[in-house]
Amino acid sequence: MAAGHEATADAAAAALRSGGNAFDAAVAAGFAATVCEPGLTSLAGGGFLLARTADGRDRLVDFFVTTPGLGLGHRPTPVFDEVSVSFGAADQTFHCGPGSVAVPGTLAGLLHIHETLGRLPLADVVAPAVDLAERGVRVGPAQAAVLTILEPILRRTPASRAIFQPHGHLLTADDTLRNPDLGTFLRSLPTAATRTFYRGPLATQLAAQLAAQLAADGGLLTVDDLATYRVVEREPLRLEYRGRTVVTNPSPAFGGPLLALALRRLEARGPLAAPGTAEWAEALRDVMAEVDRDRAAAHPEVVEALRPPPGETVGPTATRGTTHLTVADREGNVASMTCSNGECSGDVIDGTGISCNNMLGEDDLHPDGFHAAPPGVRVASMMSPTFVLGPDGGVDLALGSGGSKRIRSALLQVITSTVDHGLDLRAAIELPRLHWDRDHTEVEPGLAAATLAALARAAPLNPWPAPNVYFGGVHAVTPGRAGAGDPRRGGAVRVV
Repeated sequence: MAAGHEATADAAAAALRSGGNAFDAAVAAGFAATVCEPGLTSLAGGGFLLARTADGRDRLVDFFVTTPGLGLGHRPTPVFDEVSVSFGAADQTFHCGPGSVAVPGTLAGLLHIHETLGRLPLADVVAPAVDLAERGVRVGPAQAAVLTILEPILRRTPASRAIFQPHGHLLTADDTLRNPDLGTFLRSLPTAATRTFYRGPLATQLAAQLAAQLAADGGLLTVDDLATYRVVEREPLRLEYRGRTVVTNPSPAFGGPLLALALRRLEARGPLAAPGTAEWAEALRDVMAEVDRDRAAAHPEVVEALRPPPGETVGPTATRGTTHLTVADREGNVASMTCSNGECSGDVIDGTGISCNNMLGEDDLHPDGFHAAPPGVRVASMMSPTFVLGPDGGVDLALGSGGSKRIRSALLQVITSTVDHGLDLRAAIELPRLHWDRDHTEVEPGLAAATLAALARAAPLNPWPAPNVYFGGVHAVTPGRAGAGDPRRGGAVRVV
């Protein structure tokens, strides 16, 4: 398995050693990641699982966030805190606070996956996360970098500061992060299955507390939002690319359809030049830019690709910080799961240690205004857990990435490097990345001067001094052969 933290990978390995399958391992890792990757995921966030079961069936489990406001009867003025987040060579403005919180789905999703696809007792599955929360987990360099980026948000409230600034300063590399309230919450989960955001007496208490806490400061989240939230299983999107079948996240998510569109258009251009060459970089950049421009111009092909399923409406788009994990077992089960908490809102649910998301707080993704979407609508996402199938129909490559709008460019490069050029998984992941951002190209170091010069002739470049978390974190597995974690995001691999 491959994941974004050593302890996340260890939790998955423990589940496999205990006789669990890939889905038990993914759920164990998902719970653990909320403790040891808290800048990227939370039980109050959302995500997607792409599953291949041992009988060869694919299913997409959608547990992403929805728009809040059911039962309010009015549309309040959003209340946000605006913060500027620095990635080093690029800055981005985000909004956090109560008005940014969408209806959470991660806890419901992990429980749904465990119930429908897993086989270990829930107590065994959550045990690694409980231990990490109560005993503490070392903050690694990659997670420390994420916390530093998010510091303006993490210090918003006393409850958040208690987790991330327990000694009056932000946790840094080699510090120990503890979250005993989260440990207590998780420990009680197997014996009190109603201890969730969604149903039962304690759920009502938690929902009312959260809704009241946020509504007092301008949030929209209500008890009705939480009670009506549902995990949705979807038929994955499938496409052909150079004789291979690619399986990915379908609409109403945006990431999978846009990745599919880029792959189709890249194939239509003919053979792809060798990685690192000017021709290779120009082809990738041109396709990325073309898809972005066509999306902005509502090109018919893009509109059709992003058409929501019958009876559903596409809500605002969330493109925030995320984490990914991939697991394959010896029985033929494969799990590719991406989860996100955005940058977090800075709010923590009282007594639980659970950080809230801020999926509704990015102004450039809400052209009609904040909170313009009606309540109960699935927020669109760039997250794209993906499989590449071999000639026999088996999964040859399972992958996904964090990285906001850079998810699809990171996956495009890893898929083409392995399928088109046969690079081994680690080499494909560590290859310098580029990303088209509106009117210029972001570029990691490592490309030849001639390649950079060729890119610069068509559009401005923003060269980065070092590989960076900004460019995503592709954690991938070639079942039965290899796994590779992305060093940009503390990638870790375990073989059981």
